[in-house]
Amino acid sequence: MAEFVLSFFHVDYGYESSLLSVFAGLDLLLPIGWTGVIGPNGAGKTTLLQLATGLLQPTRGHIDAPSSTLYCAQRTDTAPENFREFMEADDTSASGIRGRFGVEKDWLDRWTSLSHGERKRAQIAVALWRAPELLAIDEPTNHVDVRTRRALLKGLSSYRGIGLLVSHDRELLDGLCQQCLVIDPAMPLGQRVVLRRGGYTQVMDQGRAEKERIRAEREMSSRREQVLRTAIGRQRGQADASKARLSKRGIERGDHDAKSRIDAARLTGKDRSPARLLRALKERHDRVCDDLRRYRLKKEYDLSLWFSSQASRQDVLFSLPEQTISLGGGRELKVPNLAMQPLDRIALVGDNGSGKSTLIRQILKISQLPEGRTLYVPQEIDKQCSVKIAEKLRRLPPDRLGRTMTVVKLLGSEPEAILSSVCPSPGEIRKVLVAIGIESVPSLIVMDEPTNHLDLPSIGCLTEALSECRCGLLLVSHDLRFLDELTTRWWEIRPTESRSRYVLEEVRRDGRKPF
Repeated sequence: MAEFVLSFFHVDYGYESSLLSVFAGLDLLLPIGWTGVIGPNGAGKTTLLQLATGLLQPTRGHIDAPSSTLYCAQRTDTAPENFREFMEADDTSASGIRGRFGVEKDWLDRWTSLSHGERKRAQIAVALWRAPELLAIDEPTNHVDVRTRRALLKGLSSYRGIGLLVSHDRELLDGLCQQCLVIDPAMPLGQRVVLRRGGYTQVMDQGRAEKERIRAEREMSSRREQVLRTAIGRQRGQADASKARLSKRGIERGDHDAKSRIDAARLTGKDRSPARLLRALKERHDRVCDDLRRYRLKKEYDLSLWFSSQASRQDVLFSLPEQTISLGGGRELKVPNLAMQPLDRIALVGDNGSGKSTLIRQILKISQLPEGRTLYVPQEIDKQCSVKIAEKLRRLPPDRLGRTMTVVKLLGSEPEAILSSVCPSPGEIRKVLVAIGIESVPSLIVMDEPTNHLDLPSIGCLTEALSECRCGLLLVSHDLRFLDELTTRWWEIRPTESRSRYVLEEVRRDGRKPF
């Protein structure tokens, strides 16, 4: 593969549907290797990837990219381009990648019945097989299980082109990236993107150290400003006294001696030094004030979210009798009698395609709660649904809209950007769903892969809020750290020897991990 780079020259970009610009005067030079792209939801990470791969064109400026580029989107609504060619290829590369990612032969004909984790595995597998010179991947670990995450890290480590990686997976960013682009929408437009060396952890440490340096320099400048302001006050009094001595106002018309003394003082400049010193102090004060403006830190909001939840007075939230559920493609899931009490906190875990989302949908059908008392956040929200949710949001009454957008703000996204977007990002839409759901005062919260698409500060905020809520929790996730902090019962779906049959077992009540 030839040597090449990705270059942005004075790039501006803004969406026609929004009055807000995303980038202005952006200059970048990225070499071969992986570059992480990090920042809050809605900051412009996906936009940057699409600009780099030619799916979007800058409104001003120029981008030089290799001729062979590929963008892997967050969503997996449709099968990836060249999926059939990949599945039918008999070369060593294709067969090796299919085996590494567990891509089955029948996936070609049943894309709509695949789990989102299986779809994501197929999407990344095709991308690695195509081996473009520039590969931009948006949230590759969304939906994937622990085993697939390991295969993904190994597969992406072998890529030898220019890689752009958007992810909230700290382990993946640290393991792959030699540098990170940090996008901060709270900064002035021309200063939003900063390139830092290292993986996620190293870059965040650099950011914290820089904030501390700026804070210390600002405090020092603030003290200087106070000292100079006091000195200016004293010097202004001396300058006013000097000015009064040099003034002929109030001297009697015939007092030529007094006027002569003032003329002599003016000529020698003896009494002008207080005024010169005052001007010098003001100039120093202006420079210190400039430093204060330069060192100004962006306002940091306390991400403290709450759930107005209420425990149900019913004995059980749902009761599902023992049954076998069809998963499609000749696969099935056997479940025992399942029941959930009002304050249970349950984790549902298992491999991709084992039927977790199907079971959740079955449970929601038989829930015994009154309508509106269940907050459900699905695993994936397609583009069409996202547009409808955004339209519903804009039609909310002003008071409810204000409360909803306050929650969105607490989750780390800018309300103005969401309200001005026809189709907000997947992470922003999930935040909107959570915000709308809080209004219902739920007795049961069901979340299918809730950390997917969310930025890291938002995950922490959501975790803290869920830990405080007083209602039932049913969480599906591959993020074991997230589940460990929030749940006390674990339901695990395991494959049987037949590989087409899965069974659910309760594997944990005492705090031990099931794996």
